[in-house]
Amino acid sequence: MAIKQELEKEKEKRTCLYENHIAEGAFMAPFAGFVMPIQYANIQLEHLAVRNKCGLFDVSHMGEVTVKGPDAERYVQHIFTNDVANAPIGKIYYGMMCYENGGTVDDLLVYKMGENDFFLVINAANIDKDWAWMQQNAKGFDIDLQNRSDYYGQIAVQGPEAEHNVETVLGLPCAELGFYTVKTIGDVIVSRTGYTGEDGFEIYANHDYIRECWNKLIKAGVQPCGLGCRDTLRFEVGLPLYGDELSEDITPIMAGLGMFVKLDKAEFIGKEALAKQKAEGPAKKLVGIELADKAIPRHGYPVLNMQGEQIGEVTTGYHCLSVDKSVCMALIDAQYSKLDTEVQIQIRKKVFPGMVVKKQFFNKSYKK
Repeated sequence: MAIKQELEKEKEKRTCLYENHIAEGAFMAPFAGFVMPIQYANIQLEHLAVRNKCGLFDVSHMGEVTVKGPDAERYVQHIFTNDVANAPIGKIYYGMMCYENGGTVDDLLVYKMGENDFFLVINAANIDKDWAWMQQNAKGFDIDLQNRSDYYGQIAVQGPEAEHNVETVLGLPCAELGFYTVKTIGDVIVSRTGYTGEDGFEIYANHDYIRECWNKLIKAGVQPCGLGCRDTLRFEVGLPLYGDELSEDITPIMAGLGMFVKLDKAEFIGKEALAKQKAEGPAKKLVGIELADKAIPRHGYPVLNMQGEQIGEVTTGYHCLSVDKSVCMALIDAQYSKLDTEVQIQIRKKVFPGMVVKKQFFNKSYKK
């Protein structure tokens, strides 16, 4: 067993900021094949720093793929559920890549960098799978497809003071960037999306520059944040995490993300299955559930109807720090998905009453 564990450790990757995290005393743990910081001081402090001031995340584990060439737009249209046809340069789109049966390969961001030039940001846990799938579906397209995941480091600067810190501490002019837009400054890519519900920026660059940015922000007093609070932040504003709210078995329609599935497009992989599911209604739906008790529902806990029959399970659950309530997202039988429907959640050997509510437990504060 010890030998197996050591071999698994050797396979774990480190981001370009690994030594910084160790020096700052972060609690490190495996995540998506990487050794990543889970927390520094504590999750609650880091969570509130992002909500009230500014937090700094290492997200260099994320994957980046570039698509260039005469058929770049046609290829992205083929693999992506959202519609990038005639997209303005500098615009960012959120959507999914799906299998023919409608199941989700991954959710991702597509950046329109130039004419016939796209930058795709994919989830760390799915890099190898996504890359193989993209290559497999690139046949017949005149494109240059490159996996640039090992080249780019990435930090996310999030919170009400994010713009001030990116502009003044890093010297990157970004105030004019609107929500879900991107610009290049030399070899640096700066976008404004955020996966926390707050205003925020993502900076992509070579490893040396990312380390330089990290050090400047830390010296300026910006709170380093781990993946622990990244999960609590994204969860309480209703943002999905692949593997929890989306998967090969959970389609975008089931997850309530139909607005990012453009069925009026000529074609994309999975369109027929997703159109059928939308027309007929999915058998299961992703919902929010609020508990009357302080007990915390966790991933995989059973959701029951009032007769005690299992109708689904929790995908993510926390005691929501920003509203002081125990809440969760859950995938349940569609007939129970109406708002205010009473349900129960089994937590270990006890059953706790709950009610179906909106998945967004806390209001987002993005720049409009």
